[in-house]
Amino acid sequence: MAKYRKLGKTSSQRKALLRNQVTALLHHGKIVTTEARAKEVRKIAEGLIAMAIKEKDNFETVKVTAKVPVKDKDGKRVKEVVDGKRVTQFEMVEKEIKKDLPSRLHARRQILRVLYPVVEVPKEAAGRKRNTREVDLVAKMFDEYGTKYADRKGGYTRIIKIGPRKGDAAMQVILELV
Repeated sequence: MAKYRKLGKTSSQRKALLRNQVTALLHHGKIVTTEARAKEVRKIAEGLIAMAIKEKDNFETVKVTAKVPVKDKDGKRVKEVVDGKRVTQFEMVEKEIKKDLPSRLHARRQILRVLYPVVEVPKEAAGRKRNTREVDLVAKMFDEYGTKYADRKGGYTRIIKIGPRKGDAAMQVILELV
């Protein structure tokens, strides 16, 4: 008996497809796909969520001093002239950051092995680099999903059948986080 479904793809195509669908599921909360794909995505996603739950509180808070550029009302850096050159002004700021302990750092890297980087582009400026931001899905998993599912013993996803697809009659399902 096979340990996984081949989904009619080569191993590299299958791995890319599953990574893409797991990333979409964790970013959006639900995806529409075929039943066989959903069952494979569910295995991977539930393992990642379980890892995030286990390591959600495994960090320490550290105070650091950072050098931050001074900005004006428009959000642009303030420059001053020093020895005939325009130089950005900086100020020192105290920040509190979360420092991962070794086991959480390992879990973070394991999760990053599976997930693709996600960039959100605003609707009004579609196709432009301006106002795009990179989403930190791993932080979302530790902070949001780790606390949300902390009291559950498993079963973080749900599969709802929505009927056959028109083209090839493959069973379509909605795979969503509970």
